[in-house]
Amino acid sequence: MATVADSASGNVPGEASSGTRFAAGMQVRARDEDWLVVEAVETGKDGTRLDVRGISPLVRDQRAVFFAHKGLDQVTPLRPEDTELVTDDSPECRRSRLFIDALIRKTPLPLSEQRLATVGTHLVDDLAYQREPAKAALHALRPRLLIADAVGLGKTLEVGLLLSELIRRGRGERILVVTPKHILEQFQHELWTRFAIPVVRLDSAGIERIKNDIPAGRNPFSYYKRAIISIDTLRSDRWRSHLMQVTWDAVVIDESHKLINTGTKNNRLAQLLAPKTDALILASATPHNGQRESFGELLSLLDPTAIPDTSDYDETQLQHLYIRRHKMSPDVSAEIGHMWATRKPPVGIDCTATPAEQRVFDELYDVWINPQDGRTAPVSGKGARLFPYTLLKSFLSSHSALVETVDNRIESIDRSPQPQERQAERDALVNLGTIAEAIDIDDAAKFNRLVTVLKDEIKVGPGSDTRVVIFSERRATLQILQDTLPSALGFAPTRGKTSGAVRQLHGGLSDDEQQRTVKDFGLASSDLRILLTGDIAAEGVNLHRQCHQMIHYDLPWSLITIEQRNGRIDRYGQQHSPEIRALLLLTDDEDPDHPSADRAVSARLLQREDEVHRTLGEAASILGLRDEDAETAAIMERLLAQEEPFDAVVPAVPLDPFEAFMADHTPEGDSPGYQVPQLFASTRAFVEEALEEVYENPEQRIGKHWDEDHPKMLVFTPDRELQRRLLVLPKSYLDERQVLDRLRVTFDKEFGQERLDRARERSGNRAKGAITKQERTETSGWPDVSYLTDQHPVVEWLTDKVLVKLTRNTAPIITADVSEPVYLTQGMYSNAKGHPTVLAWMCVTGLASGTPVFDDDLVGVLERAGVKPRMLNRPFTGDKAALQTLVPAAVRASREHIATLRAEQETPLVEQLVQYEQRLAAWRKASLSTFEQLSFSGIRREHEETRVRKTAVEVEQLIEQLATQGEAMVRVIGVLAPPAAVGDNAIQQQRGA
Repeated sequence: MATVADSASGNVPGEASSGTRFAAGMQVRARDEDWLVVEAVETGKDGTRLDVRGISPLVRDQRAVFFAHKGLDQVTPLRPEDTELVTDDSPECRRSRLFIDALIRKTPLPLSEQRLATVGTHLVDDLAYQREPAKAALHALRPRLLIADAVGLGKTLEVGLLLSELIRRGRGERILVVTPKHILEQFQHELWTRFAIPVVRLDSAGIERIKNDIPAGRNPFSYYKRAIISIDTLRSDRWRSHLMQVTWDAVVIDESHKLINTGTKNNRLAQLLAPKTDALILASATPHNGQRESFGELLSLLDPTAIPDTSDYDETQLQHLYIRRHKMSPDVSAEIGHMWATRKPPVGIDCTATPAEQRVFDELYDVWINPQDGRTAPVSGKGARLFPYTLLKSFLSSHSALVETVDNRIESIDRSPQPQERQAERDALVNLGTIAEAIDIDDAAKFNRLVTVLKDEIKVGPGSDTRVVIFSERRATLQILQDTLPSALGFAPTRGKTSGAVRQLHGGLSDDEQQRTVKDFGLASSDLRILLTGDIAAEGVNLHRQCHQMIHYDLPWSLITIEQRNGRIDRYGQQHSPEIRALLLLTDDEDPDHPSADRAVSARLLQREDEVHRTLGEAASILGLRDEDAETAAIMERLLAQEEPFDAVVPAVPLDPFEAFMADHTPEGDSPGYQVPQLFASTRAFVEEALEEVYENPEQRIGKHWDEDHPKMLVFTPDRELQRRLLVLPKSYLDERQVLDRLRVTFDKEFGQERLDRARERSGNRAKGAITKQERTETSGWPDVSYLTDQHPVVEWLTDKVLVKLTRNTAPIITADVSEPVYLTQGMYSNAKGHPTVLAWMCVTGLASGTPVFDDDLVGVLERAGVKPRMLNRPFTGDKAALQTLVPAAVRASREHIATLRAEQETPLVEQLVQYEQRLAAWRKASLSTFEQLSFSGIRREHEETRVRKTAVEVEQLIEQLATQGEAMVRVIGVLAPPAAVGDNAIQQQRGA
């Protein structure tokens, strides 16, 4: 294996040291035309994949892909020594200033720059704790991290910040986001409106759409460079085959705890994706199921060499791979206390059973749970011990849920090999079902109390805007509430699955129906008032924007699920104190010494979750099981069997040291960000000048104007190229907001947030005073104005437009306040992946005398030379030939200078690579030693040893690819020339010296 020391000295074996290096912003010649390199990616066997844009007249603005490899495409970089110096006749040297600034924007930050560079540029609150995941990921060799923050802290925003940083570094061109299907649009909406990251949504509608957009048989993942898709869709055989053919810069998997359990479809999908991406970001508020081995396996997806044995490791070995905070973490609470209203204590509402319900209670306890007179429960088969409690739990949900459970059990008995042996159980079930079926909705104590609470306490009704989310574990319960609540509250009957004041959200709905319901609940003007949902909405769904009222119609016997449910309205951004209620069904002869299950278990779990939420900040660590079903089973086993008291089963603090460790892992404090060099004071200044330069008269050519009614809004007509970049956004949004006809943007963060809020509040109603001055119905929930960040497609489009304004292999001459010519150059070293490792913007003088002097502060040199807005463009009348003759010297000197900078800039990267090599060696040795200690059988040992060696080879190759390779790429980007007389005299004097 070639060592890092070898690569640091430039002595890496193979063609890399002598092969041509390509980088974004370079100009190349291919197929007799000139092109600008937009992206350069090393593929291995096919050479460098170049995404280019045409410069020469015949191909101007056309996109193409070349593979710079012998036998494929002959691509020749334009030699920097042959750069032709040209004069700039634009007002205020606008063309030159835009060109240099655009080149800076287009150039990825080097791997050695680990400070955050996009902080404060997004439509989000600038919170230090939300920056921590990006910082942690960028300090690793590969950006791989589990974001395990507790419910409600804004993991989606943290993902967006990290993706923005990767994009700025050229490591986020190809992005795949994987989420549950009901939050696809929510996640896509946040990435676009907050971070200006467009991704195509491959839900049912999106898949149908791409059938018309892409050629038959084409891999959609090679056609769309950024996509969001549900994990259910992606794990199908068809999509797996597409995945196997592509690689990614970054993969995001939300709710990643569902990847646990080796052998499942989700786990196999994760195993497929992990080696096919550079950055891997996992997000989950419940990152493991309580088993150390499962947590170790999950983090091994991020770094397979982190631990030799996933069942036996020191937690500190994994600290670099995950980050976890909760609301009570000091760094979190200090920042968001005023942005997150404190929840009120939860309220348990006693509902005494009606006579009809009491008959069911009597039957359950006398026959199934606590038979008298020496009898035993008439239950047999799988899960016999806990099944009576399953019946009880279903009844605590509703009589309809109990009937459903009974019917399912009877059907299971009838399908069994020898049903006659379970006839006693069947007869008892039939009797219990008959008693339950006799209950009418008017006999349901919880339903009657629910209606009273909704009407009299929460004030939900046709004349009120108040909203409430009602949770239930059982689909049958949701359905009976759907059938009866609207009329009980005075609402019109619900027609269809995605309309009406009372709607359901559950896994039986299509992905489009689920997304529409979630979106409508967050829109102020939607007619949706009551959301009836199962625990599908307990994970990842934001329900707090228009709602702070929640009712548990039944309570799960799992702290994890209760916390997840509560977190839908109790989360960052909630402006009203969340109010949480739970309906508790009690027997009519409630005995304080022997309370019924809802009082003995459900009510106490509700209070325990609240206690832990206010002290530890998260509840999953208490039982240490990290799995909802496991928690439920444990509580049934230990509590209802009266083996232990409640406080022993459900303690107030974690008892397992590993759980206490997992409860909070906060990295070190904040650090200053990186200020990217820029020639313009703001993004607005760059965009306005770029539009003037590209279109000369943008007011006429693209209808550019500042809106009279909203002076902070810029309006113009996008050209075909910009339209193409926007087509990945939802068609409903593009059509409703007429984005492809008239694009509306703003540089003002406050106005951008105002329009985003307005979209949520007004969508669904007739849009009075719409910006277009047309009355139309707004339904999408997407804003009519887009906030421009530096990574917005509009800015990227203009950046490319500016770069192709200069003809092939040219650099501008700028007459400036300098005493001698200053040559402006760019220098860059890259690794085998095409990522910059060392970058410098250089200003060199003294070339005529043969003693070059460098100043690496490009922006400072330009400012001191008076190169800025409103500068006077003085025509260059000096000796252009004299300047031209020094271009090769400028290139040669810049190569020598960046070589001296390499050691300084590259040192942190080399140190990381050396540490990675050492850790790899230790892991390989420990892994092989473990196999010997465990005395694996011959076949298994051979399999495990092969796996270890294969992983080691892959990591060795990765280390080689990350190290700097080859020669520096140098480019002349401009010359600052003094006034003619001064400049000519200076050159002659230097030559004479």
